[in-house]
This record gives sequence, structure tokens and C-alpha cells, in this order.
Amino acid sequence: MNNDSDIQIGGDILAVQHLLRPAPEHPATVAEFAGLARSIAADRGRWQDLVEYDAVSRWYHRLHTGPGYEVWLLSWVPGQGSGLHGHGSSSGVLTVLEGRLTERTPRAARALEAGTQRVFAPGYTHEVVNDALEPAVSLHVYFPGLTEMPMHSARCAPDARDVVTA
Repeated sequence: MNNDSDIQIGGDILAVQHLLRPAPEHPATVAEFAGLARSIAADRGRWQDLVEYDAVSRWYHRLHTGPGYEVWLLSWVPGQGSGLHGHGSSSGVLTVLEGRLTERTPRAARALEAGTQRVFAPGYTHEVVNDALEPAVSLHVYFPGLTEMPMHSARCAPDARDVVTA
């Protein structure tokens, strides 16, 4: 075998645990939180049977907590929305699990299809709405955990003419 290195490993390198960096017990970076959301989204058995739909108010369920973060599962029937709001000092990852949602900000609106993720920093203001004819389900990871959700009265992008695809 032609190899530029004099080092060769015999056997299964994964069996040499002391040479491997341990997997983190909890996410610590934005990429790791987005990865956590993707792994939960892929594990439908973890969340699908928990989802409920409420025609009167948005349904939500705290799915998981870890040191300094929370994971929430939300359902949206057609026409339901969050209202324009912020997340205080929390950053977040929003992942659409099923259906389609629209994210509106005072500047534009964005269509969010199933599988789409949006990452936002503290101070970010948006409104999430189910403008579709079918219910939707989303997953929200907040770090640090959500302690406030201040509501705002500014006008958001009103309709589909302003929608950009994710």
C-alpha cells in the first residue's frame, strides 16, 4: 500500500476509547443545538404521539430540558399564530416538523416548510403563523431556557406577496 505516513493503525480505532474525544452530554454551540433539534425531528417516535391540536389556543409541550436549555413542541391549526414577539435573552432554533408555517418580521415574511430550521439570536423579533390549510408542528430549542416572551405591536409583512422561500 502506498501511504505518505509512517503511522498505521491496526485493528478497530473506535476500540481505543482513550484516544477519542468524548461526545458532549449536552449541546453547547449553535450548531450543536441545531443538531439536537434535527435529531429530535428525525426521531418521530419521541414526539409524534404527544402532539395535540387545540382550535382555541396554540398547544405546546415542554419536551426536554438540559442545563441551560429547553426544548418545546408546538402545534398550529390553520389560522393560529404567535403574535409578534421576542425571546428576551434567549437564542433559539425553530424547526418545522410537519406542515408549513410562515415567519413574519417587520421587514419580510418567510415560508417555512417541513424540515426548515431558523436560528435566531437574543433580541430577534418575529411572528409565526400557520397560513396553510393543514395543521403544522414545530420544535423550538431555547438557550438559555425561555424566561420571557415580550409581545410587540409593530406591523409585520402582511401577506404572501412578501414571502420568500427558506
